[in-house]
Amino acid sequence: MHFPLWRRSAAAAMRVLLRNATAFLMAPPFLPTATLKQILPSHSPISRVRWGSRGTATTSEKTVTVESIATVIDGRAAAQEIMGEVAAEVSKMRNTLGKVPSLAVVLVGARRDSEIYVRCKKKACEETGIISLGIHLPEHSSEDEILRAVKSFNNDPSVHGVLVQLPLPQHVNEEKILNAVSIEKDVDGFHPLNIGCLAMQGREPLFVPCTPKGCIELLLRSRIDMMGKNAVVIGCSNIVGMPAAILLQRHNATVTIVHSYTKNPADITRKADIVISAAGMPNLVRGNWLKPGAVVIDVGINAVEDRNDERGYRLVGDVCYKEASRIASAITPVPGGVGPMTIAMLMSNTLEAAKRTFGLI
Repeated sequence: MHFPLWRRSAAAAMRVLLRNATAFLMAPPFLPTATLKQILPSHSPISRVRWGSRGTATTSEKTVTVESIATVIDGRAAAQEIMGEVAAEVSKMRNTLGKVPSLAVVLVGARRDSEIYVRCKKKACEETGIISLGIHLPEHSSEDEILRAVKSFNNDPSVHGVLVQLPLPQHVNEEKILNAVSIEKDVDGFHPLNIGCLAMQGREPLFVPCTPKGCIELLLRSRIDMMGKNAVVIGCSNIVGMPAAILLQRHNATVTIVHSYTKNPADITRKADIVISAAGMPNLVRGNWLKPGAVVIDVGINAVEDRNDERGYRLVGDVCYKEASRIASAITPVPGGVGPMTIAMLMSNTLEAAKRTFGLI
């Protein structure tokens, strides 16, 4: 049977169109997942997809690889903004009262990382106009010597914030030392009365631990809603994991804590809308641990060997950033994420302690 030329040409054109359409659908698109979902019509077979955890969209007809790059939550920028706010209030306090906040640090031993952290805190004090004080005790100092140093700052009315740099040497009872810090000057937020008030409904602590407070502040400043969301905190330490879980709950999230005895941690984490990881294990959280579109706050900071780096190592988080950034909707980098926020929150807590002392709050 012979068809008119115009019908044969139309049929050929249709075959070319279908081939090109198939090639387009099978090719990896250069659009993020959210954009691809928006532009696909509701009647398209590719819109009836099951968005997978590895950046793929699956239908009965096709599988499409989806390249999704997460928004970077810039902790450095947020910390600088907060430091500027603190500096402005300190300047106003100096001009109106003739007084400024002061922060005292007790450092025991010669751990290199602790010394670096203390230097960072001193630098932050200089930037914000807060007075920085400190006592550096030798590694072999007794508990009584450390307690005397803490109590000397407790009893000094010109000191508004007191912190003990952790970790302490193994022979020292950390709990005993932290409990000795005056609750009114406990700017690290580790005193059991502060933690207890944080955990109780209808109570407010004088201070919230700096790192968890920084995590929540990043979420708030990124306009990420926590209400009703499923949140997973990886790690249950008194310093980060436990208070972070309490803070998420205070913002009406449904919270699960994953710890070293948790069975199937990847399956649990994969259900979370928000993940805060504070496990201290490099690259523990892989891309296939995450739900597409999850928000990831990586508290971990771990040194791993890297011969290409002049230091011989590089810093990585608990989360495999390369994989997670293709799945998450937003993520903090390491370094440059939670770390700067911890220092900024310490400055904020110290300012708050001084304002309370001066009757401003």
